[in-house]
Amino acid sequence: MRDKNKDFKSASELTINPNHWSPEKQGYKDRVALINDEVKMKLRNDIQSIISLITQNYTEDADAEWLSEMIDRYHHPDKYKTQEEVEAETKLTFGQLMDDFLLKHKLSEVRRKNFRVVKRALLRYELYVRATKRGQKSFVLDIDNVTPDTLQDIWNFFENEHKYYELYPAIYEQIPEKRIPKPRGRNTLIDCFCRIRTFFLWCYEKKRTTNRPFDNFRIEECTYGTPVYITLEERDKLYEKDLSEHKQVEIQRDIFVFQSLIGCRVGDLYRMTKQNVINGAIEYIPRKTKEGNPVTVRVPLNDKAKAILEKYKDHEGNKLLPFISEQKYNDAIKKAFELAEVNRIVTILDPLTNEEVKKPLYEVASSHMARRTFIGNIYKKVKDPNLIGALSGHKEGSKAFSRYREIDEEMKKELVNLLD
Repeated sequence: MRDKNKDFKSASELTINPNHWSPEKQGYKDRVALINDEVKMKLRNDIQSIISLITQNYTEDADAEWLSEMIDRYHHPDKYKTQEEVEAETKLTFGQLMDDFLLKHKLSEVRRKNFRVVKRALLRYELYVRATKRGQKSFVLDIDNVTPDTLQDIWNFFENEHKYYELYPAIYEQIPEKRIPKPRGRNTLIDCFCRIRTFFLWCYEKKRTTNRPFDNFRIEECTYGTPVYITLEERDKLYEKDLSEHKQVEIQRDIFVFQSLIGCRVGDLYRMTKQNVINGAIEYIPRKTKEGNPVTVRVPLNDKAKAILEKYKDHEGNKLLPFISEQKYNDAIKKAFELAEVNRIVTILDPLTNEEVKKPLYEVASSHMARRTFIGNIYKKVKDPNLIGALSGHKEGSKAFSRYREIDEEMKKELVNLLD
């Protein structure tokens, strides 16, 4: 490199037989037959690229060390990349980031499964945008570029996804679901977005992004109606109904009554074996607390619960009772209620419209009603949430009991009305 008083030399990593070199052409001589044209062209291009790099970056302060660095930059560009450039090149996709989150963030298996459902829906959103929005055929969800407007668009997609299943079948061929998508209610959408927010906060804390789109995207609280449960009289009517002509319904009815006597979640019930019965009580660790602060719940068995266990003590396998799939269990519960004529009209919140609707008990009965029946009937007698939580597995300070206080208020009104 020559300029005024400067005359520096630095070797590159390019090689050529000196007998083949042409100073005029800055490359191979014309009549070198042993070397193919591709090799000749590559050498010429490399030389021109090095000269161009030096010319573009040259300053009056340039010296021999600078010249060597420029040549080294050409041959080994990765050595000189900034951290930002390296991160940009090795940046994980949105889906890969979620996989990393699921691998490294502490979650119960149930929550991990719920996050996977959200992940698949987000990847379908990506395909939906490519398929439907003009100029977005190469759209990708980028953790750094998601805005509150993007979140609103995702909300709209989640809310209407059940309509797109038939309109855009290719999307569901690429990222399928076990079941055909059903309309998502407001509470379900809120749950989905709380999970997406958790993922974004994790990415922010782990320095995977500086983007915080949820700072300007408000997620409302879920709305729950007053918990619906059956009275002890209704439970006994259900339990005493002769269902011998509907054997499977009878079995599942008995399991429902048993669940209403120990108050556990259905997931915990289904994991129970005969070894969970210890000294006249059921002992288990609720799955919801297992990963966080594991607490053993012990619920003494009353005579009805013991009678049900005795009735099925010889069933096959080590499971506590003859369980079937949760969906079939819920179907059998509804059928048992209907056959037993447990048909009181109750008010519930429609999960899709969030409006109050009136329905008979046998239409809304489910495994979770067994848990509510346990909690609700005890709450009528004992107003200590922590004491009930010791039996139900609720965390201390759980908001769930506030909804049972509303029931208590209704009971007070009914009592006062007796004075009219």
